[in-house]
Amino acid sequence: MKIYTKTGDTGTTALFGGTRVPKHHIRIESYGTVDELNSYLGLIRDQEIDAHYKDLLIHIQDRLFTLGAILATDPEKAILKSGKERLNIPKISSSDIERLEQEMDTMNEVLPPMTHFVLPGGHQTVSFCHIARCVCRRAERLTTALNDMEAIDPNTLMYLNRLSDYLFVLARKLTYDLQANEIKWIPEKQ
Repeated sequence: MKIYTKTGDTGTTALFGGTRVPKHHIRIESYGTVDELNSYLGLIRDQEIDAHYKDLLIHIQDRLFTLGAILATDPEKAILKSGKERLNIPKISSSDIERLEQEMDTMNEVLPPMTHFVLPGGHQTVSFCHIARCVCRRAERLTTALNDMEAIDPNTLMYLNRLSDYLFVLARKLTYDLQANEIKWIPEKQ
């Protein structure tokens, strides 16, 4: 199978179902940003971090592929003529969202309470988490904009929102684990 198809040479691409849209379409921007986020999660997973976090990141990456497939499907062609769904994969579920919440609760048990915003950084691995969090927020903004045009499954939106929170808590937990310095943002006095 060749990787290059040349079908996108004129600036369009196909959604699942065959509908062609411009490559700058909000739907493409949404799932493209989810793909970018997934790549950053791979970068975090490649760091020297606890195996539990690596395993969870693999699970999250799987969920992001599902989320991307959902976003890449033309809603008008999501149901086949047979009545079956075009995507024959498990969707984002409330248990996926709850798992992120449980992980955050567990990490927060050992972290000092937040009294200020924190500056991103302190360790390269922590910085990767903050970049991923920002990309996740962008994916969420784009997906909510798409939702204003065409309804998106609410669990998809909730998952992106919760994932950005998870990445923030993971950054704090890795700061703790790596004994890095968490710098509080204290506004300069005038």
